[in-house]
Amino acid sequence: MRLIRFGAKGKEKPGILTGENIRVDLSGQFDDWHSGFFAGDGLRLLAEVVAGNRSLPGVPESERWGAPIARPGKVICIGLNYSDHAKESGMPVPAEPIVFLKASNTVVGPYDEVLIPRTSVKTDWEVELGVVIGTEARYVESVETAAAYIGGYCVSHDVSERAFQLERGGQWTKGKSCDTFNPLGPWLATPDEIPDPANLAMDLKVNCESKQRGNTATMIFNPASLIHYLSQFMTLEPGDLISTGTPPGVGLGFKPPQYLKAGDVVDLEIKGLGSQRQVFVNA
Repeated sequence: MRLIRFGAKGKEKPGILTGENIRVDLSGQFDDWHSGFFAGDGLRLLAEVVAGNRSLPGVPESERWGAPIARPGKVICIGLNYSDHAKESGMPVPAEPIVFLKASNTVVGPYDEVLIPRTSVKTDWEVELGVVIGTEARYVESVETAAAYIGGYCVSHDVSERAFQLERGGQWTKGKSCDTFNPLGPWLATPDEIPDPANLAMDLKVNCESKQRGNTATMIFNPASLIHYLSQFMTLEPGDLISTGTPPGVGLGFKPPQYLKAGDVVDLEIKGLGSQRQVFVNA
């Protein structure tokens, strides 16, 4: 299944996207695609509702696309998780995942405007595979069992302000947590929709010019290994989001570096997970 949310900001409703790319309203059956939904065996209940009801209402074309999950409890990001991106950055392949947190209120819809922060001169792009936790994960015993904790996959845009991130002291959080810095969606694909998450083509363009082209095949730590690893340090709760890193082609990696300015349009896509488009505007 492909889970969606639609409606005005702060008033999104849950739905699904059918095989015919028709948006269907499920707000009459479920409150939202939030932590309680995933924790309460919601994906199984959703499948039963969809299978048993052929007259669900559609969603008007004019309705805004929201992020496909409600505001997550945690947004956990993985740095330098693609071997070719580590090479681009001139840094060694990490022996363990590089982990940082991003504020959960950065999550917005896939087509919403993105705000370039005040005083920013180095706002950058990063297309990433997002993994949503479906079942509480705490001290997961093995990588082999960790995939069972995945609720779904989606496109995650880990927008970054490099000066805030790298030149202002401390951890990376300041450069990652600005308002609107995590467009998500357009849908959340349940694991059965993505049989091989280790072979997904990724693409990002700025003003129609290709910048990032990669594949999850070059990911150093795959989603299952990340869940196993992270669960040794923190409890992953249903509805939490993991952004799993980016392939080469970020603005910081160009010589000279390239950064986003007001009016720029960014298009990004991951095979099987749909595409996003954002216009960047000054905050």
